[in-house]
Amino acid sequence: MRHGIVRQYQRHFKRVRALNKSLGWILAAFILTPFLVSNVASSAEEPKAPIEEKDKVVKPPVAVVASAESIAKQIRPSLVLISTAGRDGKKKGIGTGFVVSTDGLIVTNFHVIGQGRAFDVELSGTKLTVEAVHASNRALDLAVIKVKKHEKLLALKLADKKLADGANIVAMGNPHGLKNSVVSGVLSGRREIDGRNMLQLAMPIEPGNSGGPVVDMEGNVHGIVTMKSAVNDNLGFAVTVEDLKTLLEHPNTILMSQWQTIGRMDPNRWKTLFAANWQQRGGQIVVDGSGVEFGGRSLCLWKKAPAKLPYEIGVFVRMDDEAGAAGLVFHSDGDEKHYGFYPSNGSLRLSRFDGPSVFDWNVLRELPSDHYRKGKWNHLKVRVEKGKLTCFVNDQVVIESTDNRFTSGLIGLAKFRDTKASFRQFQIADSIPLTQATAEQRATFGELIEQVSDIATVDEKLIGKFAENGNVGSELLRERADLLEKQAADLRRLATDVHVNAVLKTIHTQVNEKEDDQIDLLRVALLIAKLDEAELDVDAYIAVVDRMVEEVKQLLKKDDDENQKIEKLNKYLFETNGYHGNRFDYYHKTNSYISRVIDDRTGLPITLSVLYMEIARRLELKMEGVGLPGHFVVRHVPKKGKSQLIDVFENGKVMTADEAEQIVRSYNKGAFDANFLRPFGRIEILQRVLHNLQGVAQQEKDIDTSLHYVNALLVLDPQDVQSRGMRAVMRFQSGRKSSAIEDLDWILERKPVGLDLERIREMRDYFERSR
Repeated sequence: MRHGIVRQYQRHFKRVRALNKSLGWILAAFILTPFLVSNVASSAEEPKAPIEEKDKVVKPPVAVVASAESIAKQIRPSLVLISTAGRDGKKKGIGTGFVVSTDGLIVTNFHVIGQGRAFDVELSGTKLTVEAVHASNRALDLAVIKVKKHEKLLALKLADKKLADGANIVAMGNPHGLKNSVVSGVLSGRREIDGRNMLQLAMPIEPGNSGGPVVDMEGNVHGIVTMKSAVNDNLGFAVTVEDLKTLLEHPNTILMSQWQTIGRMDPNRWKTLFAANWQQRGGQIVVDGSGVEFGGRSLCLWKKAPAKLPYEIGVFVRMDDEAGAAGLVFHSDGDEKHYGFYPSNGSLRLSRFDGPSVFDWNVLRELPSDHYRKGKWNHLKVRVEKGKLTCFVNDQVVIESTDNRFTSGLIGLAKFRDTKASFRQFQIADSIPLTQATAEQRATFGELIEQVSDIATVDEKLIGKFAENGNVGSELLRERADLLEKQAADLRRLATDVHVNAVLKTIHTQVNEKEDDQIDLLRVALLIAKLDEAELDVDAYIAVVDRMVEEVKQLLKKDDDENQKIEKLNKYLFETNGYHGNRFDYYHKTNSYISRVIDDRTGLPITLSVLYMEIARRLELKMEGVGLPGHFVVRHVPKKGKSQLIDVFENGKVMTADEAEQIVRSYNKGAFDANFLRPFGRIEILQRVLHNLQGVAQQEKDIDTSLHYVNALLVLDPQDVQSRGMRAVMRFQSGRKSSAIEDLDWILERKPVGLDLERIREMRDYFERSR
C-alpha cells in the first residue's frame, strides 16, 4: 500500500493532469505569454548576443597576432570568474583567474580568494567544483586553485622568456563584475615593490581585474594582475610568471574542508551529509545550495545522540523562500534514514525517510497552521517519547504521531530543494521552555503598545516597561509592526484594485454595445495606460493629439491629394518631431502606454500605429491596422487607387506585400497565410496592446499587474473563456481565492464546448480547500 510522500506526489500529479486536460491551454497561455505576444517578439532590430566559444581547444600561439581583439578571443575560454563571500556569508568580492593546466589548476591572486573564505569559480557560465587550494603564497599574492577536472578547461601557455620593456601587452579580467573585459597597453618595466619583483603596466586596472593574465601578442602569460596605482589610473602592477612557476613547483596543498575556516561547521560537533553549504555565522547556522540527494536533501547532524527518552529538540528557523523546506531531523542512522519535521510550502510536515528515493519517503502528516509565520523566524520543537512524537510550531501542537519505525539515533537539521535557510538556538533538553509570549504578556504589552502614537511620545519610563521581560516586549513590538506593514500593503493593493476597477468601468462604458468602428480607439488606449498610471489625464492627451492634427493641417494645401497628406504627416511626425521606433529599450512596458509614446516620441509598432491612425483619421485619411505576427503596420485605403502598407515603426516607410510576407515567415516559422494581412478591428488592436503589457508583467513575475490586464481583456470580451480561466489561476496565485472560485463557477455554469468540466470541478474543489 502506497502512502506518505508517494500519496502526496499522486495528489500533486493528479492536479497537474486535471489542469492539463481541462485548463492546460489556459495555463500555457499564461505561462508562455512572453512568447505569444504578437507585437513584441520579432520586429525589434536588436544586436545579437555574441556566440560563446564552447568546447574549443586553445590553439598554439602563432608568430604574430595582429590585434588585442584576436588575443582576447584566444585567451577568453581560459578565464574564470571568482566570487568570494564576505563575513556575513553574502557575495562580496569578484576577481579573475585563468587555467594553467587541463588537470584543473587555476591561477589567481591570494587576496582574491581570501584566507579561509568560501569562494566560487565559474567558467563560461559553468560552476566548477573546487577541491583544494593547490598552492598559495601571501607574500607573492599568488594562489593556485585545484578544481575537479572538466572538459572545458583549456590552459594558457606560460612564457619561457622575459618580455622586453615597451612591448605591447593585453590583460583580461572581470572589473566590477563585467566579465571578460579587455584592456591593452605596454610593459613599462620591472620594479621592486616591498621586496618583490613586479611588472609595471601602462594600462588601466580596476577592481575585478585582479588575478587576470597579462599576455604578450602571441598569447603567452608573463604576469598576473595584482594591483593598481593609487595615484594614476593608467598604472598597474603584476606578479611575474617566474614567481608563479616557482610556486607551481613547490605546492602546499590545502583541501577545501581545511582551507575554509571562516564559518566552517565545527567537525567535532557536527556532521554534514549530502553536500549543500552549511556554515556557522554569528550564532546562527546558515545553509544554501542544493543537496545531492533527491529533492535537494542535505543534513547537518549533531554528533552526540540523545542519552534517553523522553527528550525535546528545538530550533528557530527562517527560509528565504517558502516554496522550500527546512527544519529538524531525529532518530537518524547517520545516513539515509531518519524522521523530519519542517515547514514546506507554508504547511507543516512530519515525514519518515526510509532511504534515498521518493518511494522511500513517507509523509506521515501535513497540514497548514495559523501559528506558522511565513517569512519570519518560527520555533520548531519535537517531543520524543516512547511510542509517541509530538510536533510544535511556536509552542502550539500541530502534529502527533505514534509511528515507531525508528526509535533511536542522531538529531540535527535538514533542508530540501534549493532553499537558503537560517537556524538559531538549536537545543536538546528534557523540556524546552516556551518561546512565545504568554496570553498575559500579550495583554499587558498590548496596552502599552496602544500608548505609542509616534516615537516623539515615547519616554524612558515606557521603554523600561517594555524591557521588563527581556526580549518579549521588543518581539511583540516587531510583531505589531509586521501586522501593520501587512495591513498597509493590503490596503495599497486594495487601493490599486479600486483604481483599476474604476478605470475598467470607464472602459466598459466606451465599448459596451457599440459597433467596433464607433469605439474611440485613442481614448480607450489612454485608459489602458491609466490602469498603471493613476494620475494620467486622458482628456489632456486627447487635446495634445488634437493640437498635433491642427499643426499638420497648417502644412497642408487645399489641393493636396491623399499621398501628399501622408507625406506631410510623415515629415511632421518623424522628421520635425522625431517620433521613432524604440529599439534601445524595446521591451519596456511604457512603450505600450500611448500617453508615454506621445510624451517620449518613441514606442512599439502597435502604439506608434495607433497614434498614426488617430491623427490620419482626423485628417480624413482611411487607415487600417494590420496585425502581422511579430510586427504591427497600418494600411492606407485611398478613396481611389490601390491600398498600401505603411510601417510606422520605420518612420512611415511603404511596405511591399513581399516584405510583409517575409516578416511573417521569419516570425511564423516559414508559414504564411493571406489572412495575416486582414485588417484588425479596434477591439483586436486594444487586445493586442493588453497582451503585450501582460507579457511584460509575466516576464517580471508581477501577477497583480498582469491580473489588471486580464481584467481589461474581459471587459473588451466578457465571453472570452481563455482569459476567464487564466484569470482564475492568477487570482488564486495572488491570494484572491474567492474571486478565483467565482471565475470557475462562471465556466461551469456556461459549460463551454471542449472543456472537461469534471476536471474544472476538481480544480474548483482544490481552490475551495485551499481557501
